[in-house]
Amino acid sequence: MTTKRLISGDRPTGKLHLGHYVGSIKKRVEFQEKYDCFIFVADLHMLTTKKTKQDILELRTHMNDMVLDYLACGLNPEKVTFYLQSAIPEIYQLNLFTEMMISFNRLAGLPSIKEMAKNAHLDPESIPFGLIGYPVLMSADILLVQADVVPVGKDNAAHVEIARDIARKYNNAYGDVFTIPELLPSETPTLVGTDGQGKMSKSAGNCIYLSDDPKTVAKKVRGMFTDPKRVSADVPGTVEGNPVFIYHDVFNPDKEEIRDLKERYRKGTVGDVEVKDKLTVAINNFLAPLHEKREELKKQKGLVEEVLYHGTLNAREVAKETMKGLQTEMGVAGAWKKIERVARKK
Repeated sequence: MTTKRLISGDRPTGKLHLGHYVGSIKKRVEFQEKYDCFIFVADLHMLTTKKTKQDILELRTHMNDMVLDYLACGLNPEKVTFYLQSAIPEIYQLNLFTEMMISFNRLAGLPSIKEMAKNAHLDPESIPFGLIGYPVLMSADILLVQADVVPVGKDNAAHVEIARDIARKYNNAYGDVFTIPELLPSETPTLVGTDGQGKMSKSAGNCIYLSDDPKTVAKKVRGMFTDPKRVSADVPGTVEGNPVFIYHDVFNPDKEEIRDLKERYRKGTVGDVEVKDKLTVAINNFLAPLHEKREELKKQKGLVEEVLYHGTLNAREVAKETMKGLQTEMGVAGAWKKIERVARKK
């Protein structure tokens, strides 16, 4: 039986954080044992909200940090094809073709696009076409490698549905040129930011990064939001929806300690300081082996470049095959071939 292909990626806009680990990386480590995984550095997607010269110059640093985090978390380049999105020429071709397969109104009405614009501090009247077309480029990413499954959270589920619709349109018009991708819903809830205001996000500045040292983690945890109605340690507090306890449930393996803290918090017999201090220990214990592995990987000069180079070459071969089949079925390549054939006879 042929192994199903899975695609996923991240924009290299900065370091990866705990939200990335909980929302995607942890599952990817499991997926690599089951699927043929293609994971890409989404530098073209980065340009939808970050496009200054400084942003582009920082790409290499962010890309390097991101791949090191992938590897430190357990993703294996012998099992995963890591590649650089912008280094696949066919992605530009398919993106252009795919833009013709969907209406502007459907894209402009997506709540996810409005949310991305808001997080990037973009005025509604100045949202670039590239951001409106984010789901189109995402569809091209998915279809180009003939992905069978796409793991996404609820904020990107609509984008995968767009990719499915576009694949059907191609197939109805030109034959079975694309695999219809299946949505693989994230079973993990989105990790709330340290400010308690929505999900953890680099643009919102409410992150704990995978590379943060113990002192930085302690500082960020001390500043985390808790129950706003609790003005002192002897006041009973709310555990449900409390960011500090959400993090305890995810990162603290000592379930008995969590149970005790929740019980005392509800009674008003434990202070926020103790609850946060124990969370700091739990998060730093979680990050310690990742930091150790990352430092080992950093000593291997050129490792990131080697991983991306070989993975990108592999992805290019898949992309070339896909575009060759599509252009043949569409007849796009036919005109030029005829021109070339006639001209060479002259």
